[in-house]
Amino acid sequence: MGLIRSVVLIVQLVILLNATSAAKATAAVAYQANSGCQSRCGEVSIPYPFGTGGDCNVSKHFFITCNTSFTPSKAFLTTSSIEILDISLDGQLRILADGSYDCYNKSGATRNFRYWLQLSKFFINNTRNKFTAIGCDTYARVEGFSGQRYATGCLSLCNNISDVSNGSCSGIGCCQTSIPKGVKSYQITTESYENHADVLPENPCSYAFVAENDNYTFSTSDLRGFDFKDKLFPVTLDWTIGQKSCKKAKMDTKSLACKKNSKCIDSEHNSGYICKCFEGYDGNPYLPNGCQDINECETMSPCDGTATCINLNGTYDCSCPPSYEGDGKKNGTGCSLPNKDQSKRSLLIDVALG
Repeated sequence: MGLIRSVVLIVQLVILLNATSAAKATAAVAYQANSGCQSRCGEVSIPYPFGTGGDCNVSKHFFITCNTSFTPSKAFLTTSSIEILDISLDGQLRILADGSYDCYNKSGATRNFRYWLQLSKFFINNTRNKFTAIGCDTYARVEGFSGQRYATGCLSLCNNISDVSNGSCSGIGCCQTSIPKGVKSYQITTESYENHADVLPENPCSYAFVAENDNYTFSTSDLRGFDFKDKLFPVTLDWTIGQKSCKKAKMDTKSLACKKNSKCIDSEHNSGYICKCFEGYDGNPYLPNGCQDINECETMSPCDGTATCINLNGTYDCSCPPSYEGDGKKNGTGCSLPNKDQSKRSLLIDVALG
């Protein structure tokens, strides 16, 4: 009976730990926005340091305009027309951006558009985005003057659409190049050598745009009339807090954005920093008590079937039953009886399984 009672107590302890974990998970969600602030705009979550005004955002650069004239509502960066798709506390922001184009008929150029994106605070992520140009008589340039100054581009040619391969951007119908690191702006220019005269029926226009790597796959049908004029492309931006390094920011603890149970991480762009919860914690590191303890016992089930999992702040412990040896972990030594006591192990398992 004593053994059965022990098993019952273990089950009750696990239930209590799970309930505590659920309460902490709810609290972590609640801490995403600053107290009393709007936490969503349509389908976009708005975590602090971003917000919709007043104390809801850390500075004017992190202000979000929530336009309720759309259904559902749409979020825009500051007071601009740049639509936001997603805000991540990992220091990234996804937006929608336009592209550039120029089109021709037998008489020459008919219409063209040059797109310019300039950001005062945020960087264009150089690993998650690429510059792409499409056309059979196309050369395109992308350049910027905010942050790192740069200019680059690529050439896309083809004599016939039958020469083009789906999914290939090697320069035949489609070309791509990388965006440099540390840039805050880009302007896209598209031009043609022969005004598309030799390929008008199949490809009357040149198109060029910056887009996330996995959000565009070239198709030969794009040359035949896929209308890029009204298409917007997802672009990933990087954001940071301030312009100081962690070392300098920590000198003034009152203004340091990283709160309890979080750490400061220097930006890769040598400007500003981001905050992350310590290992074993999750939530919003920019808010007081925003980083909440993770219940590893519930989310990971790290202990073997014999051990009792005990959640601790930022970590956990696997406790083996009396007389057992080992660390109790599934990926460790587990729990085991000395050879002479293996029969007791079988009895415990039989009783636990009922």
